[in-house]
Amino acid sequence: MPISIRIFLLCLAGLLSASQTACNMVPQQAMRQSQHRAYALYRQNRSIAAQNQSLQGDRQRLAQENSALQQRLQIADGRIDNLNAERSQLQQRYISMLNGGSNPLSSDATRRFQELAKKYPEFEFDPNTGVSKFNTDILFASGSAQIKGQAHPLLKDFAKIVNHKDAKQLNILVVGHTDDKPIARKGTKTRHATNWHLSTDRADSVVLALSKYGVREHRMGAAGYSKHQPLVANKGDKSRQRNRRVEIFVLAPDAAIASWDPKSSKH
Repeated sequence: MPISIRIFLLCLAGLLSASQTACNMVPQQAMRQSQHRAYALYRQNRSIAAQNQSLQGDRQRLAQENSALQQRLQIADGRIDNLNAERSQLQQRYISMLNGGSNPLSSDATRRFQELAKKYPEFEFDPNTGVSKFNTDILFASGSAQIKGQAHPLLKDFAKIVNHKDAKQLNILVVGHTDDKPIARKGTKTRHATNWHLSTDRADSVVLALSKYGVREHRMGAAGYSKHQPLVANKGDKSRQRNRRVEIFVLAPDAAIASWDPKSSKH
């Protein structure tokens, strides 16, 4: 065989061997790269799992803390409600003490007030103390001290009872209350700068309306407690609605409040 052919065959064999080696190397490199990627993903997954477990622990801890806070808030709300109820009871006792410890109204006047409460659902009457309560929503629009037209029949009927012969000697204290929301509307603020103004202005409006219906002015007094005498905690619209009210205390002839002497004011 000629030397040139031998050399050609040797070169061809070398090329085939190198090609085979290269073909064998490609899959091994790809496999190693896949293994590296898989390991990296495995480590990333373990890290995510550890973070998730930590977050789950934080979530459970926060849920427990939130539950404890909710319980504490409920206890605090309950205490506030109890304190408000006690304060209201003390106020009622104070009025009762001024009246000699009982309702100063006669049995007939008490019955008429009870009938009035049945006629007007927004009007409340306590036969034990003689205290009347008007939900201000029946008397006034929001932020207003102008009595609604539909409230006048109720006030007129109320005046008839206190003007009856068995109640004419009694005196009347009208007290206005608001909820805890500050005066915000510009138009309202020009008329009632604060809840103090609104509560006293509403009491004044009721006094003037009762005067219009024949109750002598020397028998009446007006006061306002702003937001500071709530019946219940101001936690929602319904509770705030209860706290917005006008109370009318019927007092015995010799009862005096805040140095007001009803006898000396008569003319």
